[in-house]
Amino acid sequence: MSATDDPNPIPSAAPLPLDAAMPLLGIAAWSGTGKTTLLEALLPRLAERGLRVAVIKHAHHTFDVDQPGKDSHRLRQAGAAPMLVASRERLALMMETPGQQEPDLARLVALVATQAPDLVLVEGFKAWPLPKLELHRPALGKPLRVAEDPWVRAVASDAPLTLPEGVEALDLNDLAALADWIAAWPARWPRERRPRAASPASPGSVSP
Repeated sequence: MSATDDPNPIPSAAPLPLDAAMPLLGIAAWSGTGKTTLLEALLPRLAERGLRVAVIKHAHHTFDVDQPGKDSHRLRQAGAAPMLVASRERLALMMETPGQQEPDLARLVALVATQAPDLVLVEGFKAWPLPKLELHRPALGKPLRVAEDPWVRAVASDAPLTLPEGVEALDLNDLAALADWIAAWPARWPRERRPRAASPASPGSVSP
């Protein structure tokens, strides 16, 4: 498991609202499966299908998109919370989160929701209760998560698999078919925003 995976428990005080107006789809896989490479190939295809897609990615604890010595870095180190840098072409919002064991996905979804994307893809955050597409390469020798995670709705693999009832099988190497499946997800979201089987212990919540 890589440093970008999410082995820690979900913050119990932050349930993840599964709002009908904000389609979410987790992309779950072991390190080495090629999550980011696949998303890099799929995002242009989804844009061609008319979808505006946001991505939330779990990262290393010490990552930083800023550069020491730059004005924005100096102001953030001086206490700006948050620090927002904007130009004609892009903006970046940066914020320190001291004392936070793991990123709060519910808070991150709320931040992204202000941009009204058609779909939010979540890379990492495997323990969080949201519908997921699992990516699996048997050659890596890693176990499938679908049997233990009722939120996995489909598995994309490069080899045939035996999957639980109700879980769709997709070809990991068929980018067009994967793009079609993901592009159809926002329309399916209102009826798919629950686990395959009821899980009373799940901290997720469904709102109409």
